[in-house]
Amino acid sequence: MTEERLSFQAEVSRLLDIVAHSLYSEKEVFLRELISNASDACDRLRYAALTQPELSADDPNLAITLIADAEAKTLTVADNGIGMGRQNLIDDLGTIARSGTAAFVNQLSGDARKDVSLIGQFGVGFYSAFMVATKVEVLTRRAGETQGWRWLSDGQGEFTVSEAEDVARGTRVVIHLREGDGEYLEEHRLRAIVTKYSDHIALPIRLGSGEDAKVLNRASALWTRPKSEITAEQYKEFYHHVGHGFDDPWLTVHWRAEGKLEYTSLLFVPSMKPFDLFDPKRVHRVKLYVRRVFITEEAEGLLPPYLRFLRGVVDSEDLPLNVSREMLQNNPVVSRIKTGLVRRVLGDLAKKSDDAEAAAEYATFWENFGAVMKEGLYEDFENRDTLLKLARFQSTHGDGLVSLEDYVGRMKEGQDAIFLITGDDREVLLKSPQLEGFKARGVEVLLLTDPVDEFWVAAVSSFKDKSFKSVTKGGADLAKIKPSEPQPEPEKPAEGDVATLVALFKTTLGDAVKDVRVSERLTDSAVCLVADDGDMDMHLERLLRQHKQLGAGMAKRVLEINPAHGLIKRLVALAKAPGAASSLADVAWLLLDQARIVEGEQLPDPTGFSRRLAAFLERGVCDLGLAA
Repeated sequence: MTEERLSFQAEVSRLLDIVAHSLYSEKEVFLRELISNASDACDRLRYAALTQPELSADDPNLAITLIADAEAKTLTVADNGIGMGRQNLIDDLGTIARSGTAAFVNQLSGDARKDVSLIGQFGVGFYSAFMVATKVEVLTRRAGETQGWRWLSDGQGEFTVSEAEDVARGTRVVIHLREGDGEYLEEHRLRAIVTKYSDHIALPIRLGSGEDAKVLNRASALWTRPKSEITAEQYKEFYHHVGHGFDDPWLTVHWRAEGKLEYTSLLFVPSMKPFDLFDPKRVHRVKLYVRRVFITEEAEGLLPPYLRFLRGVVDSEDLPLNVSREMLQNNPVVSRIKTGLVRRVLGDLAKKSDDAEAAAEYATFWENFGAVMKEGLYEDFENRDTLLKLARFQSTHGDGLVSLEDYVGRMKEGQDAIFLITGDDREVLLKSPQLEGFKARGVEVLLLTDPVDEFWVAAVSSFKDKSFKSVTKGGADLAKIKPSEPQPEPEKPAEGDVATLVALFKTTLGDAVKDVRVSERLTDSAVCLVADDGDMDMHLERLLRQHKQLGAGMAKRVLEINPAHGLIKRLVALAKAPGAASSLADVAWLLLDQARIVEGEQLPDPTGFSRRLAAFLERGVCDLGLAA
């Protein structure tokens, strides 16, 4: 038969260009794809030989062979699997949309489908060879047939099919390498690629032929072995390999899911923060395998972003072997695997968190990864309750981390909310004037210093029917909380006199504040700023403004005054005098600016503040009798 020249089916030429230049991020994966296809072909033959043993009788030892010819600049990937006939070549290599293997799988049913462990497609993956090839030649003979065939294409729109003599059973893909891709002829490079992507193919992958052939893979996967057969040292070394880290794993999670969905997972929690933990892309580094063949370590949807610190592998039995990263998006099988992974990882973390003897270890884990885990509190509604139980926080109770269970167990009589304060630094928060009344009554307050805290607090309404409430917002309701010890009532001016000062401050400050109120929360400071109920928390507003998520100008705040403070008492007395409004105006503005400074806010009028402060100090010096 003479050579037959055919055209690729509609738009395949354009798709070939996409495959060759865009589908894969690294060219080396072409070898993974070809080895995967070779493995598929061998498994198809193994399955067919169950009922037709004569198909493999002449060469029963299935294997994959790589042949590097430096002189010819060709790399050959050969297998002794099922092979292809003429129509297979035209149908399966003439289009990306159709696959002979897919049609084969569709014919299976019942137990027959379960009997085939590795059936993939000889489809898109084959075309990845054009990333490194000027042309690709396929020599093949189908098992049970005598005629061999040759397929040849440069990937530019056409291919040829012709008869070929003396072709062994199976398929030989001969890649004529592009200039500059000679690295794929070097033994150490081929060995590294096979080790990285195909070490766990359940067939020997040989380099060379005859007695000099070298087996490049171990043909076994650690995660497929029973846990009882794996030592701690082996787990650790595998973590070093898969995680590219120098630390040891803090937690190892290894299990196999069986049933309607089958997959094996071997995951590790590092003992140190990965360098890319806070990368804005929030991608995980868990490798996805399909039946021992590496696919990607950036499978979108395999793990939620808040578990991106995990390292390890997930090996699925249900995904197609040639699945691309793009095909994994919104894949229902991947979604179901994700659900199982999250449930198992959070379950194992819960066991650690409940282990009193491992409290220090768990605290270290949370210090490393708590800021990331808390992202799940506003992103993962389904697992929110579990995450709340896992969460740990700094608080006014002491130097260690506390759980919400611990906090609720220490709540005071009359307390119906979990109080918290957000900021950038624990030590600064401990000095915040808003905490004074809570400290005096022995009420514990959570100290939240991660930027993410502002967002999950807004999304999570309560824990065990106890609402979360910021001490920098609205009324503190401290009066109804019974203090740890009886407290003497501080001496205060009459309510009517205090009201006079409050009215004077309101008139003076005008639109600069939302309101002026008497404070329940202050014991030592004269004044403080709080956000009104329903308004944005002050720290959150500063964060959003820093990231240009809000327009110019700060929201109006409530100025609270402490009537038991010496300065306020003096001002109350002065407010009753004629002309007090003008004489105390500068004091009102100074106190407002003082409260702004304590909150870390920029002063809207630094010059005015400086002028008022200088004048106030001048009068004070004169009162001390130190004037010149």
